Amino acid sequence: MHDLPTSFGGLPFVREQRIGKWGFGLCVVPVGEGACDAGEGYPSMSANVESRAKPFIKWAGGKNKLVPQLRQKMNGWKGVYHEPFLGGGALFWSIKPSHATLSDSNAHLINAYVTVRDDVDALIAELASYPHEYPFFRQMRATFGKGTPVQRAAGFIYLNKTCFNGLFRVNKSGEFNVPFGKYENPTICDAENLRACSRALHGVYLLQEDFTGVLRRSENSDFVYFDPPYLPLSVTSSFTAYTPNGFSLEDHVRLRDTALILANRGVRVVVSNSAAPAIRDLYAEHFDIDVVLAKRSINADAEGRGAIKEFIITSRSPSEEAP
Repeated sequence: MHDLPTSFGGLPFVREQRIGKWGFGLCVVPVGEGACDAGEGYPSMSANVESRAKPFIKWAGGKNKLVPQLRQKMNGWKGVYHEPFLGGGALFWSIKPSHATLSDSNAHLINAYVTVRDDVDALIAELASYPHEYPFFRQMRATFGKGTPVQRAAGFIYLNKTCFNGLFRVNKSGEFNVPFGKYENPTICDAENLRACSRALHGVYLLQEDFTGVLRRSENSDFVYFDPPYLPLSVTSSFTAYTPNGFSLEDHVRLRDTALILANRGVRVVVSNSAAPAIRDLYAEHFDIDVVLAKRSINADAEGRGAIKEFIITSRSPSEEAP
């Protein structure tokens, strides 16, 4: 169930005890004002909220190219938007819903989002001082995850903008291990977009947690978008090292089970995944599966950056599932 709102300074807010690597503690999260109907069946932010905001990081498996197809699957939901595998958040940034909970198991990623939302000027000042130089890159990689929340967020964004292909990869010790990228003049600090993102994130609930946390909050008429690390089509295509523990086949089974619980609750669920036969087997009985072509720009092999088949998996209503 949703947390009960109260108010502070005339603005409603919700509270939750956030327990995670960074120890956020009790957070007061103001809810954005002025929701309006976007005319496409889901609630978006009002016109006074920054509309130019776009993803401020590059993320493997980002959904910029698939946003139109994903939006077609949203089908008139009227509740809260949930995205448990946040990453770059392409779908979120495309609609900027007025009531949203964004989460990810990656503590570094969530710290960056929280800092953009709550302390963007300090973040911009920190990033603006960072040079695009290999010795500095090595220093930032060696000290990854250390310092104040602002310093950790700045280091995370800096490495994302300057490392090879914009990858985020850590070893089992949690150490960032992507090499220096071959960029001539990367945009390390896009102050205008960071400020736009900060305004768009006002009122958005941000959590570091496992994807099953969405079960505690989602209700009938909510919308949940799952974009997990994909089940690989082959051994060589596997890339799940966003967190030290990776994402296993057993995790994909847990995800299917979570999606089914939500669908039976009346939640609209959309899942993205690879077109692996095992994924079709997992979802075919209770979900609709569409095949789409998606171009991948993050791949160690340039020949692997073309269009590949993926699944967009959508829930059926409980009435459709009834015998």
